[in-house]
Amino acid sequence: MDIWQATALNTAPDSENQIHSDELAKEYGFKGGLVPGVTVSAYLLHPVIESLGEEWLERGYANCKITSPLYDGETFEVFSEVHKQSHINTFLKNHEGIIIANAESQLLGNQPPAPHYRGDPLVGDNFKAPVASFEIWKKLKNEGCKAFKFEWGGENPLIYLSDEKKLPKLLQPKDMGYANLCFLLGCSNWILAGNAFMNPWIHLQTKSQNYKPVSIGTTLIAEMSVVDFYEKKGHEFIEVNVNLFEDKSFQCCMSINLLAIFKLRNNK
Repeated sequence: MDIWQATALNTAPDSENQIHSDELAKEYGFKGGLVPGVTVSAYLLHPVIESLGEEWLERGYANCKITSPLYDGETFEVFSEVHKQSHINTFLKNHEGIIIANAESQLLGNQPPAPHYRGDPLVGDNFKAPVASFEIWKKLKNEGCKAFKFEWGGENPLIYLSDEKKLPKLLQPKDMGYANLCFLLGCSNWILAGNAFMNPWIHLQTKSQNYKPVSIGTTLIAEMSVVDFYEKKGHEFIEVNVNLFEDKSFQCCMSINLLAIFKLRNNK
């Protein structure tokens, strides 16, 4: 069993989702601001990308689940179990040795067909997202969602470790520069929050399929559709499908199924 160790980085301390801030997170019983689920997922897949390389960026599948919080500055370990050369399970343990996230990843022999670009209307400059509710999700499911554009790169590319040299070379902005999961899965978070305002909310799970590596400087168009929404144990959940396309070729780079708690139960 291989082990990779690193220090957690809160990549969204100033997010509109204040679950990543110490003040609001503590009101909900957490020790501090939560490291984003997309960042935790990037940690889970770091050893996979080191092992499988560019081939995984071209056709890798991953199912990442976060079950407990990870906090900024916390030392963690990711354990890898290789079942076959193309099938790797990973487990993230916090500093107390508790497994708080896990992922199943593999190179699929029969890659599912890539989603087609629908041409959903892009969000306008003056658009203000309605507050998330079952009524709003129902409307978005029936009428469709706004599409958003996101650029990989810029002056400060989003990375999941404080030192970019600790990323796999494939993902280092100053080396090969391919987009990492923190950014790519982050696109699914941003389009979700862009279509319906939520604060606070918690990213729980993603199932993602790669189709094409995303080079630095690429602009992506994200399209979203609502799959389901429901209440369970006082929390309110939302499930969506998000597809990421190159804005010039409309080729699909990644498909994502995202599950989140959009409204936490009030324990007060």
